[in-house]
Amino acid sequence: MAQIKTEKQYDKAVERIEDLLQIVGNHTPKDDKYFVELDLLSDLVAEYEEQYHPVSRPTLPEIIRLRMAELGISQKKLAGILQVSPSRISEYLSGKSEPTLKVARRLSAELGIDADIILG
Repeated sequence: MAQIKTEKQYDKAVERIEDLLQIVGNHTPKDDKYFVELDLLSDLVAEYEEQYHPVSRPTLPEIIRLRMAELGISQKKLAGILQVSPSRISEYLSGKSEPTLKVARRLSAELGIDADIILG
């Protein structure tokens, strides 16, 4: 198979990869037939996914929500951490406004979100 062309082929390839992952381990030689098959199928699946199932970058509101969930903090608590009003947090999370540079620095420092992600 030189290329995955259909969703059915993709599903079968993913299913086979899952089977191979049960056989191939960290210590499997690179010339093992199952290792080679897994490597080839993984590349084909990756190519298909890039074309038909691309993963988009998360938005800043999505990243903030995720970080809040990971840290177990509420909007009210985040407002206190960032020294802004709870309504401002709501605006950030809805995408209605973006944080100022000062708040962006606090987001980075206090929530551990990379500054490059915050600044786009």
